[in-house]
Amino acid sequence: MVGKKMKEMNLTEGSILNKLLIFAVPFLIANVLQSLYGAVDLFVVGRYCSAESVAAVSTGTQVTQIVTSLVTGLTLGSTIIIGQYKGEGDEERVKQTIGTTLTVFAGVALFLTVVMLAFERPLLTLLRTPEESFELTMQYVAVCLLGNIFICGYNAISAILRGYGDSARPMIFVGVACALNIVLDFVFVKYCGLNVAGTALATVISQGVSMVTAIVYLKKHDFLFDFKPASFRPVWRIVKKLAYVGIPISFQEMMVRISFLYLMAVMNNCGVYAASVVGIGSKYDVFAMLTSTSMANALAAITAQNMGAGKPERARKSLWYGVGFAVFVSFLFWLWAQVNPQSMIRVFTNDSNVVAAGVPFFKSCSYDYLMVALVFCMNGYLNGRQKTVWTMISCSAGALVLRIPMVYLFASNFADDLGMLGKIAPIVSGIMACYTLVYLLYEGKKNERQRAVSNR
Repeated sequence: MVGKKMKEMNLTEGSILNKLLIFAVPFLIANVLQSLYGAVDLFVVGRYCSAESVAAVSTGTQVTQIVTSLVTGLTLGSTIIIGQYKGEGDEERVKQTIGTTLTVFAGVALFLTVVMLAFERPLLTLLRTPEESFELTMQYVAVCLLGNIFICGYNAISAILRGYGDSARPMIFVGVACALNIVLDFVFVKYCGLNVAGTALATVISQGVSMVTAIVYLKKHDFLFDFKPASFRPVWRIVKKLAYVGIPISFQEMMVRISFLYLMAVMNNCGVYAASVVGIGSKYDVFAMLTSTSMANALAAITAQNMGAGKPERARKSLWYGVGFAVFVSFLFWLWAQVNPQSMIRVFTNDSNVVAAGVPFFKSCSYDYLMVALVFCMNGYLNGRQKTVWTMISCSAGALVLRIPMVYLFASNFADDLGMLGKIAPIVSGIMACYTLVYLLYEGKKNERQRAVSNR
């Protein structure tokens, strides 16, 4: 057990659908709340600041998500390894993995802060950030980067708990931070007039509270890691395993993020209104795909525990339950984008130019909501089986071989047609869904042959 008063869920027994939903729903709620950070930032800035400020937060968020992508990949690696050892019943290795995870992430946070601050201006220049919003973007990114230690700390603790089968407490921790972030956004922007720096400051303070709340709670509930300086000792065998499982996930996230940064650079070159449309669209991408993302991460933990317990068939059934649920929720967002995209855009801004530019983009890019439900869930299952090298190759190919060349091709021929540019994402995700499904079927047939041979 994690502590005397803390309970974790055994994901290897009982109803597959019930366990999947009970574990995934708090995961989903936590991700919704975490995504509200950026969405509330954009909402408040859109209401009380200029179009240049909206463009600054839109571009700045794309940059800060580089860090989030790296951290998410590494933390998912920790969840998978802890889940495997939990399924095997190896308590000692679970303890070693927890200590190693927290130590590694403290170092990662410091490294990313220094590197990103050093290359902030060149990166924003490379992204062709509009001149009128450049300095505002610099302010937003710099303040957010100073909160890297909180991003890494919270995500590491959440990953540890989820690997153990506890997805409820991470939801509570981020809920506290989200509520504080909303209050501080209005205080700093509307009443203090701090503009984009105020939204970034609100986010950093909220994330710090989330991390400290988690640590205090765990210490009071006899968590098996005591958070004393002497306890932060990496076990190099575990470090290697974290690197083997987590780095490919982080790399694939980075490649996807780079491809979207390239799209942002292309759109920034089209002016403030186009940049604002893509920024607002990226917020809906996050929310529309949250169920798919949450289900994928839940599937990684569930698959890891069941593979560790020697129950591969249960893991496979969990995959298809997850796909069905994710597609259903994504369909609702797709329907909204098809019927009334104007209402989606006006949530963030009433600027008529932004609304007019965004309608064709939303109608075409929303098909991606359906495609990624398939891709994310299949990749989550494969990650749980520690097939992270395959998912890295798959996502990197989608980003570098498909998305970036298509952005260049479409931008060269349809620069003024945001509807055409919006079609890039669903086309890429559709191709990825096809070849990932082929790989899954191939792996399934290969495993059947191996079991047949071993049973002879």
